Amino acid sequence: MNSNQKKNSSFEEKTNQPKEGIPRRSVIKALAGLPVVGVLGFEILRKRSYDANRRSSVIKELGLESIEFPKSDYGMHKSSGDLIRLGFIGFGVRAGQLSSALGFRHPDDIKKIRNSDTFTEWMQQEYLNVAITGICDVFEQHAENGLATAANEIRPGGQEAPKLPVKRYRTYQEMLADKEIDAVIIATPDHHHARIAIEAARAGKHVYCEKSPAMHEDELNELYDTIKNSQVVYQLGHQITQSIIFQQAKEIIKRNLLGKITLIETTSNRNTANGAWIRHLDADGNPKPGSEETIDWQQWLGDTPYVPFSVDRFYNWTKWFNYDHGLIGQLFTHEYDAVNQLLHIGIPKSATSSGGIYYWKDNREMPDSLHCVFEYPQHDLTLLYSGNLASSRSRGRVFMGHDASMELGNNAIITADRNSTRFADAINSGTIDPSSPMISFNPDAGQIDAVTSASEKYYAERGLTSTTINGRRVDVTHLHLRDWLNCIRNGGTPIANIEMAFQEGITCIMAHKSYLEKRTITWDETNRKIV
Repeated sequence: MNSNQKKNSSFEEKTNQPKEGIPRRSVIKALAGLPVVGVLGFEILRKRSYDANRRSSVIKELGLESIEFPKSDYGMHKSSGDLIRLGFIGFGVRAGQLSSALGFRHPDDIKKIRNSDTFTEWMQQEYLNVAITGICDVFEQHAENGLATAANEIRPGGQEAPKLPVKRYRTYQEMLADKEIDAVIIATPDHHHARIAIEAARAGKHVYCEKSPAMHEDELNELYDTIKNSQVVYQLGHQITQSIIFQQAKEIIKRNLLGKITLIETTSNRNTANGAWIRHLDADGNPKPGSEETIDWQQWLGDTPYVPFSVDRFYNWTKWFNYDHGLIGQLFTHEYDAVNQLLHIGIPKSATSSGGIYYWKDNREMPDSLHCVFEYPQHDLTLLYSGNLASSRSRGRVFMGHDASMELGNNAIITADRNSTRFADAINSGTIDPSSPMISFNPDAGQIDAVTSASEKYYAERGLTSTTINGRRVDVTHLHLRDWLNCIRNGGTPIANIEMAFQEGITCIMAHKSYLEKRTITWDETNRKIV
């Protein structure tokens, strides 16, 4: 019998010892006469008592009895300040999600969800005191969807919601020249992001721009300088860090529960055509709508080399490097932001990328398997990224420290390292078991808990689909836009500000350049340039 077995045996003997001197054998005999459910009930109560004691021991060991959970004023008051008039530049799928987060849905969408919990939750969304007064898109169908969405009067805020006219702009330059537009949301393909954001800032419009911030180093530098020399509020579209779980993870990092972190592994896995950015066919396999008669193709191409129009390229632009950085620009950007928001690691000293087109043998340039290594000798840290579009196996996002690791997704799971220095005594005593998670943070429950059973581990590993604030489910994109709007009205710096966008942009460009040139790319901190 090993030491742990002895401890468990000792605990069981104490637990089974009946009160008031009744012999243990008499208790067992009495239980034998009870229905099976009675016996199970006794065992469950005993297990709950053991689990409760263990939870208390773990939490006390970690010094988390007085941990402060994030507090929010969300939903406590109405949005103050002047009405902000917004213009959308690009109104595809992502713009529809952004407009919903602002409190605007297309009438057809409302009909589909009217009697659902989704509609109830959306109508309870905090009123942001904004109006969408401008829509610009090169595709007629998208522009019409945007106009109908912006004009729909069914939305959070009810009668308070202003009913302003919505204007269609043929070019983004026309919108930026209009003094009736206060701020713009850029939801175009990536190759337009930097140029439109630069011109918007010069026109005095506040900017919310979807990732990535820029395709090339020169335009990223121009964007950075332009925003820094302006009064506009710039927010990059990385809403995931608005989740309560990230605020809880910050507390874990702050308390140094992981010990010295030297390795972070982030991953992305998908295994569908849609996930591999093949999106130009409908459910029946027919090409989606769009032609040179309904799409301003030259404006869509922008400054990129001319190629003949194709529905494939219009819908699946992520496959080509003239318009995007592929897995780096679409998926790694989210991973980098999550890590950088927690640790503020900034720009790596070097980036090395490898991979290839191993599964999706179509006309793409983007690899479907990609792996990047980012070295941070200034932080004694390596960041690994691995993306694959031919497997849906979940691999997570893990922060590895000397004393514990943290798997971070829609919840946070903390597992002690079996060779931890800090937790050595607790591991030896059996208080902490390094073979399973010792702590889980569940934003839906709003509390910290020690994981003590297989079922708890099962639910902890799967996490939640949305964040919860003050007992209500809240869209994190809505929170990210709210953060931007609050900074416009009240001053302050948004979470994904231009500094964070610049660090992300340089990191992504380094990784992309490494893949194309098949070499390690470095960052010259002194001269602030990629070499």
